[in-house]
Amino acid sequence: MTAIVNFDSLPAPTESAPAADRVRSGDPRQLIWNLLSSADGHFHVGEWASGVGTWEVQYSEFELCHILAGLVRVSDAGGPSRLYRAGDTFVIPSGFRGTWEVIEPCRKIYAIYE
Repeated sequence: MTAIVNFDSLPAPTESAPAADRVRSGDPRQLIWNLLSSADGHFHVGEWASGVGTWEVQYSEFELCHILAGLVRVSDAGGPSRLYRAGDTFVIPSGFRGTWEVIEPCRKIYAIYE
């Protein structure tokens, strides 16, 4: 791919949800608009949206997140948690274990490197 990827025209979303055994509360149905995946399958960019709920996460990838709407709490299995809202940007490192809690329906831009 040699063209610049813009977020102004999203493809049809893919529906998703965390695995049932990882869901701790709610019904976090998700939509994913993947705009780009590298030829080697290691890099992905797009938008993601989720309904309210809490689920366990275990990252094998690095993820840059930029929250567009909503309110989420990301909690480390070892202790601290942090709230993120529209305008916040953060990186989750490979190896992170904890929970994602969507408190208000959320939408984010992501860039993932596996």
